[in-house]
Amino acid sequence: MGEDRMVNVELKEIANLCKRRGFIFQDSEIYGGIGSVWDYGPLGVELKKNVKESWWKSMVYDRDDVEGLDAAILMNPETWKASGHVGSFADMLSDCKECKKRFRVDHVKGDKCPECGGALLSPKSFNLMFKTQLGSVEGEAQEVYLRPETAQGIFVNFANILTTSRRKPPFGVAQIGKSFRNEITTGNFTFRSREFEQMELEFFVKPGEDEKWYDYWVNERLNWYVSLGIRKENLRLREHEKDELAHYAKRCHDIEYLFPMGWSELEGVANRKDFDLKQHSQISGQDLNYFDTATGERYTPYVIEPSGGVDRAVLALLLDSYRKETVKDRERVFLSLNKKLAPIKAAVLPLLKNNPGIVEMAHKIREDIKGNYRVVYDDTAAIGRLYRRQDEIGTPFCVTVDVESLTDGKVTVRDRDTMAQERIEATRLKEYLSTKIV
Repeated sequence: MGEDRMVNVELKEIANLCKRRGFIFQDSEIYGGIGSVWDYGPLGVELKKNVKESWWKSMVYDRDDVEGLDAAILMNPETWKASGHVGSFADMLSDCKECKKRFRVDHVKGDKCPECGGALLSPKSFNLMFKTQLGSVEGEAQEVYLRPETAQGIFVNFANILTTSRRKPPFGVAQIGKSFRNEITTGNFTFRSREFEQMELEFFVKPGEDEKWYDYWVNERLNWYVSLGIRKENLRLREHEKDELAHYAKRCHDIEYLFPMGWSELEGVANRKDFDLKQHSQISGQDLNYFDTATGERYTPYVIEPSGGVDRAVLALLLDSYRKETVKDRERVFLSLNKKLAPIKAAVLPLLKNNPGIVEMAHKIREDIKGNYRVVYDDTAAIGRLYRRQDEIGTPFCVTVDVESLTDGKVTVRDRDTMAQERIEATRLKEYLSTKIV
């Protein structure tokens, strides 16, 4: 696919828009912030919610072979020993003797600090999991971890889900939830954060059928991003080489997006073989095999895992929908977001805020069309400025109430992308918008 971005926008520009318009804020900003941790503002939380709902619909509601789960963040620490995170989930790091900064060994060439040129000390292993204490009495508390991924919550509940849902392979378990990694190499806005949200599916299949399902999920997941409106030329598939595969993986594809810093992972799709269920069976002593009553066959299912980041999906959508054009010698910036994902679906704007009749009608229209999605009323500026404001946050439709509306009962609906305006009856507005926002 294409090597050049269709829209030349830098992360800094998107970060400024997100701060200015209420999408994403630096966490604890009034205290100087905390590195690579972010808060989603009034518009960001809506966009993020809409992305998660779209994923859940495609994974659970639109299918008949997937169940849902919401596992806890804190888990018995034996979980992470079985998964290999305690023993091997670590980066080799070197500290600079002069400036005291820390760097991943695989990101440094030679033995000199890339920042100040000072000498680097001998590399040390640094585990990426956050530790905490379970219990309130100091010295007696149990050491536990904030989960670095949501997948293990699915694996340890495999037998519970199998029993209660009466499923048989092939079937999947979907989960959306927070994960935590004490990353050293952070940055690029929200691309790599210490606290992030994952959308993961563990799809359990019979050994021998794994390749078929692996290919299926690679294509299925790529097409989902395209369905959200991300342009195909800014997406690509990259298969992992043998030497970069995780120890448990048979194959792995990354779905990559052409971010301003280059091609980077949006989502990974891995064939994890039967590693996870076998490990948990061995460490826990519980049988996590599947018994096929029809054939009398017992086996440990293979797992196909599509694992994507909510935050990265949101960032890619913001970047890919960013548009800038000149209209009547003035610059217009707008987010051409998929209408289903837009934080605000419609804005009701009175042309004259000092006209009581217009204001009353505008408020009534908002009351009539709200409910299934977010609708706002705004009279804080002239109509041209209000249009620009809604364009920049990606609102698909602006509904303007004017003097004529009081006599003919019609309003003007303006389209975000084309700026085309259509005059329709206010009583038809709810039905009109429902056909447009699909």
